[in-house]
Amino acid sequence: MIKHYTTLLSFSFLHIFGLHSQDVQIFTVEDFDLVGKVKSCLVITDYGREMFEFNKNGTLTKTITQYNDTDQDITYYKYKEGELVEKRMESYKNNILDESTSMANFYTIDTVPNRKVVEKIVSYDKQFLEQQVYLYGEEGKLQKMVSSNIDGVDETTFEYTPFKDEVTVSTYTNGILEKSVRTSQRKGPKGTQKSVLTKEYIDGEPNRATEEVYNDKGKLVTSEDFLYSVEEKEFVSQKKQFYHYKEGVLDRVVTKTLTTESISNYIFQFDSHTPKNWVKQIVTPNNTYTTRVIKYYPEEAEKVDVNR
Repeated sequence: MIKHYTTLLSFSFLHIFGLHSQDVQIFTVEDFDLVGKVKSCLVITDYGREMFEFNKNGTLTKTITQYNDTDQDITYYKYKEGELVEKRMESYKNNILDESTSMANFYTIDTVPNRKVVEKIVSYDKQFLEQQVYLYGEEGKLQKMVSSNIDGVDETTFEYTPFKDEVTVSTYTNGILEKSVRTSQRKGPKGTQKSVLTKEYIDGEPNRATEEVYNDKGKLVTSEDFLYSVEEKEFVSQKKQFYHYKEGVLDRVVTKTLTTESISNYIFQFDSHTPKNWVKQIVTPNNTYTTRVIKYYPEEAEKVDVNR
């Protein structure tokens, strides 16, 4: 599911789409495991709540992260001709706007000769925080990102290496390898699967890795975490999770480590809307609950051709 939704509610949404994102992203209802003309989705758990609001095109326009009765973060997204042009994050403490931690992101887009996006980030108390310049190649792929702040300038470059049915995207910060993501296709008896292997590095040295495998319907079927062993000079598996579905809905997750095995069962309740979304998720045996209150835009009446 996230898009598996069980890990989506992050408190705060900023580290999904925050100050140091590696590309300018636009989120839609599909990124939140939602379908249909959703107007808003309130997510309630035992540790807080978060509201997501969307426009009629299904694009995210506002989030509200409620920590308690007096503390919350509100983020607004403004678009023009399908491009994100402004993002504002307002932080309230004791119901008072904290200007020092609230910030505004402004985007300017140039497409000649190649796409270029400049992002300027300032705090509400008018302090310059950072500027990001995103430079794209002829194929529209992000090639370079230049970050400037009071600590100096950092340059991040992206290298794309295709090989047969796979492509590897390597990220370098100031010339030092930081991350590599290899996406490949696997043909099997149950159709074509997609594998995404992400390796993370510290000072150019391998540190940890994650491999995710998706089935031909785009659903996550396995996820495996690795740590790099200096002694063995390779990545060593730490945990592997197996995702099982019934009629396309997550049914259980089996987690295996070197010494343990556990099973989490998922129970969903759906609303009566067409198409339907789940409104309650129960995970056993821990009996954790997640509730979603979903509102929809009115369905537009089908136009009838009176001359037909």
